[in-house]
Amino acid sequence: MRVATWNINSLKARLERVLAWLASADADVVCLQELKCATADVPVEAFKTAGYDVAAWGTGRWNGVAILSRVGLADVREGIAGQPDFDGQAEPRALTATCGGVRVQTLYIPNGRDTADAHFPYKLAFLQALAADAASDAAADLPFAAMGDYNICPTDDDIWDVDEWTGTTHITPAEREALDAVKAAGLADVFPRALKYDRPFTFWDYRNLDFPKNRGMRIDLALANPAFTAAVTDAFVDRNERKGKGASDHAPLVIDLDL
Repeated sequence: MRVATWNINSLKARLERVLAWLASADADVVCLQELKCATADVPVEAFKTAGYDVAAWGTGRWNGVAILSRVGLADVREGIAGQPDFDGQAEPRALTATCGGVRVQTLYIPNGRDTADAHFPYKLAFLQALAADAASDAAADLPFAAMGDYNICPTDDDIWDVDEWTGTTHITPAEREALDAVKAAGLADVFPRALKYDRPFTFWDYRNLDFPKNRGMRIDLALANPAFTAAVTDAFVDRNERKGKGASDHAPLVIDLDL
């Protein structure tokens, strides 16, 4: 089985690229983030024509998540237990489903914006809720992975120049401690192979020629339970999908499993 996670940065803007990637990547299950469209506006028929069932949750704003599967889609759950609100609303940032004997969760962790912004404690509270919520799936016999855009670089090696980001979000001790608490629930980081690059980044800003210069960050992660990690045969970042006109600023993280 091949599973993947990808922040597409607007489904409307990226639909044709997503469909083309599905046709070439041979992925069985794909977790998407940052749909930027409402649930009712997700092009379900286009995905069905491509061979995928769809579960999606979005409000039409800058968040939104979805799971695409061609191996079944069952036990779909929106959100996580204890998920905090922001501005009085539960944002569509987590969606979980069972696909072909594997339990997957697509996650779009809050960005945090700035350490002085109200979004930052919201981010930490979301991660705290995720750590508690993930414990039961982590302990289950069923392979489980919480995949998506975590908006955190796990280590200094996961960012092109940590000095450039000193004092900002994504690398603070508080965020990394919160991420470690999620792992402590029983999940391990499925680290992708670097291929020809020393550090397999998953995000590059559109500005300052960051992608050609490989000034990136590894913030798209797959945290998995022992049953999932034991089945992993390969994991890599599909950098080619970051190239060209109209690309997302994230590249897909692809994981192969032998079940």
